[in-house]
Amino acid sequence: MEAEQQEAASVPEGGGDREFTVDELAARAGITVRNVRAYAARGLLPPPRLVGRTGYYGAEHVARLLLVREMLAEGYSLAVIERTLATAPSVGGSAALALHRALLAPWLPPEPEDTTADELTARAGVPVEPATLEEMVELGLLERLDDGRLRVTDPSLLTAGLQVVRLGVPPSALVAAQARVIELVREIAATYVGMFVETGWQAFVEAGAPPEQLDEVRAMVERLQPAAAQALLASFRTEMAAAVGAAVTAGLAAPADE
Repeated sequence: MEAEQQEAASVPEGGGDREFTVDELAARAGITVRNVRAYAARGLLPPPRLVGRTGYYGAEHVARLLLVREMLAEGYSLAVIERTLATAPSVGGSAALALHRALLAPWLPPEPEDTTADELTARAGVPVEPATLEEMVELGLLERLDDGRLRVTDPSLLTAGLQVVRLGVPPSALVAAQARVIELVREIAATYVGMFVETGWQAFVEAGAPPEQLDEVRAMVERLQPAAAQALLASFRTEMAAAVGAAVTAGLAAPADE
């Protein structure tokens, strides 16, 4: 790991002038050319600068490959790495990538899984209509693959949903409810992130993102996730109890009013 950090430190920041061919890039990152091409095919690397049919790569490409290599060594899959880098900054060098990874990693969903419409129907125990599947794709719960299969972006969410379906709730009704839940959760996430930005992140950025404070910021992000989840669950339980109580009271009172 120390050797990797020294290597990363030697990479010029901010897209330095030096460029590399694919062979030089692979040697610089300590991986094979075949892997470089495979990572590029997955979108883990931005396109090179082309001169004729020759591609030239810069410091940003080296930084990304070093980050990919590090995350693979820590046990992350390429699918998780792909999602991490999907929102990574296109400029800023290895330091910016490392910071991006450190802040995002605690929030990544579980490893996605691939399935088919028939398999989903079998697991649900009831037919899942094509229109319902399309709604799930639009919500980002599913992704369509080139071979016709479906990718479940968050298997834990699917498992919870299937449990509700087995209680007798139609899949279409559950998906409609989930669409509303996503809207509300997005607002909750924005609220917590806004709090984090105002109380910790902004000061870090205004100080020039000093490396010596990175561990402190990373620790704050890691502690924020379970704390926010616990607070959200506690509030949900309280409000759920109130809503169920109101619904039961209204249901019991209805016959007496007739």
